[in-house]
Amino acid sequence: MDRRYGGGPGGRGGGVVSRVRVLYLAGSGRSGSTLVTTILGQLPGFVAAGEVRYLWRRGLVENRPCGCGRPLRSCPVWTAVLRDVPGSDPAGVAARLGGRLRIRRLPVLLRRHRRGQPSVPGHPDDARLARLYPAIARHVGAVPAPAEPSGPSAAGESEPARVPNPPPAGRVVVDSSKLPPYGALLGDLPGVDLYVLHLVRDPRATAFSWRRRRRLDGDLDDRLMSRPPVWKAALLWLVWNATTLRLWAGTGRYLRVRYEDFVADPAGTVARIAGFVGVDPGELPFPTPDTVRLAPTHSVAGNPARHRTGVVSVVADNEWVTALPRWAYAVVTALTWPLLRRFGYPIRRPAPPFTARPTRATTAGTSPAGGGSETGPRDHPATPLGGHRTSPDAHGQGG
Repeated sequence: MDRRYGGGPGGRGGGVVSRVRVLYLAGSGRSGSTLVTTILGQLPGFVAAGEVRYLWRRGLVENRPCGCGRPLRSCPVWTAVLRDVPGSDPAGVAARLGGRLRIRRLPVLLRRHRRGQPSVPGHPDDARLARLYPAIARHVGAVPAPAEPSGPSAAGESEPARVPNPPPAGRVVVDSSKLPPYGALLGDLPGVDLYVLHLVRDPRATAFSWRRRRRLDGDLDDRLMSRPPVWKAALLWLVWNATTLRLWAGTGRYLRVRYEDFVADPAGTVARIAGFVGVDPGELPFPTPDTVRLAPTHSVAGNPARHRTGVVSVVADNEWVTALPRWAYAVVTALTWPLLRRFGYPIRRPAPPFTARPTRATTAGTSPAGGGSETGPRDHPATPLGGHRTSPDAHGQGG
């Protein structure tokens, strides 16, 4: 049924919008979100939108590549999406959104959440977000209409608003933005039914991944990504994962998945994720237990491995087990140990090949390790069988 909502107070909503399910991947960077999103995007009814919070700056202002390979402003799918989203000024939207989601605002966000208020105060820009996700569900995966050069994605100019058709029933938009404040903002929008997939990875692995030198995806000047120091990477892992727990654990729309469990049994984990959002996944895109067949997606941003297609191997990247310096391992462990134990990771450095300590699978809202449902353990590591290697560190930007 197509339920429609009007705008709410404080700029929330803004007109008539259609309701759409959004599966939001929350947590910290370098946790495998691009891999998970790309695989989910192969399922019928799932739309791999990528890190949508970067649409305005990386997509529209900087015109970085869509997952299909075209510059985003030249992608006919995103041109069709943006025709349904009122307004212009993507640079302004990006700047205002970044200001509203700054980490220093976390105490206020959590206080508002405890009081039952919208976690992020409303803003007129929310009208665009409320229309954006139904538009993504409507057009991504469909055959787009021919793009007009004067459209908002080509020239940044506003077109007259039109009343769009509702999105196809049952379609799920997968947003891998990860940042918990942005997920909280989405959850308060009238057009969004939010489901949270809390994706976690051993923080020693994420810290090691951040130490690698990476080129920005789609950057013509070959600029390198910033590399936070080890202590900062560890604190960000702790803050974002703890915030994700605080906002959503214990609710019926929270599922926790460890990257290590995902790569050990990708087909089983994907089936559980689909069931979590109430979708029958149908035939899964796994020719063998540890390979996946990938078609192009229209993801906004993420690890450059999102551009890979064909049959690729799903493998665990355990180089960190031996390559992360002893001092760095000690720093990350000391800063993150409360959640290490909660998520089932060992304190001592494991011997390769690494398998995380098994965690008990539970139903949604009943997990003793954070209140939601999480995937069960897998006691065998994935091994490459052929094709291309794909992991959070394959080329790396984002998740």
